[in-house]
Amino acid sequence: MKTIYLDNAATSPMDPRVIDVMTETMRGTFGNPSSIHSSGRDARQKLDGARMTAAKSIGAGFHEIIFTSGGTEADNLALTGTAHALKDKGRHIITSSIEHHAVLHTCEQLEKEGFEVTYLPVNEQGIVSVKDVEAALREDTILVSVMYGNNEVGTIQPISEIGELVRSRGVLLHTDAVQAFGMTKIDVVSENIDLLSISAHKINGPKGVGFLYARKDVPLEAKMFGGEQERKRRAGTENLPSLVGMAEAIRLSQDEMEKKAEEYTKFKKILMDILKEEGIEFYLNGTLDQALPHVLNLSFPGTDVESMLVNMDLAGIAVSSGSACTAGSIEPSHVLLAMFGKESERLRNSIRFSFGIGNTEEDVIHTGKEVAKIVSRLRK
Repeated sequence: MKTIYLDNAATSPMDPRVIDVMTETMRGTFGNPSSIHSSGRDARQKLDGARMTAAKSIGAGFHEIIFTSGGTEADNLALTGTAHALKDKGRHIITSSIEHHAVLHTCEQLEKEGFEVTYLPVNEQGIVSVKDVEAALREDTILVSVMYGNNEVGTIQPISEIGELVRSRGVLLHTDAVQAFGMTKIDVVSENIDLLSISAHKINGPKGVGFLYARKDVPLEAKMFGGEQERKRRAGTENLPSLVGMAEAIRLSQDEMEKKAEEYTKFKKILMDILKEEGIEFYLNGTLDQALPHVLNLSFPGTDVESMLVNMDLAGIAVSSGSACTAGSIEPSHVLLAMFGKESERLRNSIRFSFGIGNTEEDVIHTGKEVAKIVSRLRK
């Protein structure tokens, strides 16, 4: 039985072209980029190339890129690094109630250290109100952190408007762009973004590597100590093969972004059209207009998410109930909870479909028909 993988928002398969450049680097470039001999210089050249690729992809400067072990470390460094650097100026942080746990749990830790965090609500489409951001700003606010695109329902936030607002107030803006990067165009300068996090494994690159963009004049206190790598902001010998792989994944994602967006948007329509043709009742969680092209979250009344996931898996279709970092938990999605409230049935019957490389129109048609069979069976 063929497996159809529709959980690309959790992680994506590595592109064979990324694997090729990584294995080539592992075979031929083993030097430490900090060494001054020829092997080290060869490694440094590849490292510099990866940094330039990362910078150009978001309109940043070469020295504004800090390589990390992934999105979680980038989020942690962005929040704790700026909070600790600016604690004498203020101790108030604003974020949203639908952030990834890498942001939410970091904020909880900062609260234990004496910082105050305001968690903004969202509407039923999962969108943060710019007016709510403005109302929450205080004299002692030092940082606003709002994700670019949500990993569970795909909603894209009004980052440019929020960026313009907080820049005018002298407050820093961080955005977790892990899910959005490679799926929609991002420009940190025009959008007034001060800090931005990404992870390679969401764009068909390797796991365990990502980067944090930090605008050149943003105060940032280091959280790892050792050597002088990353301009003393993140110690440790760089994982060169993975960084080269990430750079290739970034290059491919930028080149193929428009084509993929068009294809995945088409997949959403096909899937929903089939469900309608089969007479299946469902509701869209989020919006189609202001959303990432590859994420589709649907609620199926009269079903149970665990039974749905088991039956989908038995049918050879890999989907999710939401964030991979909370998979297996009996706790309801905090994103859906923020959108619909604790009494909503959507917390117990929603499935996330997320498209990626290798998916075909035939896969989506087959998935739609299988979902219809499963939902009809479960409702009986």
